[in-house]
Order: sequence, then structure tokens, then C-alpha cells
Amino acid sequence: MKTLVIVSHPSIETSVINKRWVEELKKYSEKYTVRELYKVYPDGNIDVEKEQKLVESHGKLVLQFPIYWFNSPPLLKKWFDEVLAYGWAYGSNGGDKLRNRKVALSVSAGIKKEDYSEEGRYRYTLEQLLSPIETTFLYCNADYRSFFAFYGKENEPGGNEEEENEPGTSELEKSAQDYLNFVDNL
Repeated sequence: MKTLVIVSHPSIETSVINKRWVEELKKYSEKYTVRELYKVYPDGNIDVEKEQKLVESHGKLVLQFPIYWFNSPPLLKKWFDEVLAYGWAYGSNGGDKLRNRKVALSVSAGIKKEDYSEEGRYRYTLEQLLSPIETTFLYCNADYRSFFAFYGKENEPGGNEEEENEPGTSELEKSAQDYLNFVDNL
């Protein structure tokens, strides 16, 4: 079965990493269905039934997003709140649609990896920051498979932010290939 990749990026057009990952995924439409939430729901009104049917019709689920204020973007949070409903994703009344489904995350961090550590600037690892999402899927009895991350540089006031944050071409291409390898091996 194909893998459903839910992409939640508020400005994918200006993205470097997430945009490149989407381009790579779309080359293999026989393997991946790419669902860009901000393009599908620009008004923020999610078609819950359609989203649930999409999840049900795919073997694996990957959520791709940039770390956004040390969390997921708001539309993805809304997707969780509405799509992972009682009676569908969890609960005693047939809530088993995620049971044993392989689920993973793919995130662009925007901050150096060493800053995501207990000794680092922000005192928490990326794994710790993503634990509420992991816990959500564990609660729904999904087979949570961890995350793929691309770390970058944080914007410093007064710096040339575009240059600082854009990875080199080979680094970007390697991340795209590593990402597909991660998804294929869930």
C-alpha cells in the first residue's frame, strides 16, 4: 500500500527543505500520496471524513512539517484535534483506525542539532519536544516509528537569514534521499 504524507507548512512556496522533500516525494506517485494541508484547506476548514478515508486507504502515515514555535504548525494541530476523533482513532466505540498503522514524523528543525539538547540553548531534545505527538499516536495504538529531522541554523537578529538557513545543494539533495529512505524503511 502507498504511504500518505501529510505536509503541513504555512508557506511551502518559500520553504527550502520541506519544498525539496515534497518535490522528491512527488516523483514517486506510485509510492506516496502527498497531501499539502495549507493548499487543500486555505480557509482552515478540514473535511474530516475525507481525511479519515485517506488515512484508511493508505498503509503508512507520515506527518511532515517545520518545527513551529517548538511545536507543529497550527493547521496540523487542528488536523489532530478533528481527524483523530473518538470512535475513529480511539475509544471503545470502534476507535481502531490507527491500530498498528505505521506512523512517523518528518521535521525541519531550523535550529542547530546541538541547541536541541539538555545542555544546549533550549534545554530540550527534539525527541522531547515531539513527545506529545508520539504520545497521541501511542494512545491511538498506532505503531509510532520515530522521526526524521533536518537541523539548520537559527535566524540571528541582524544576520543574513536566507544565506544562513539555506543548506548547500549536496546537503539538501542528501536530505531528500535520506528522507525517502527513512519513509521506505518504516
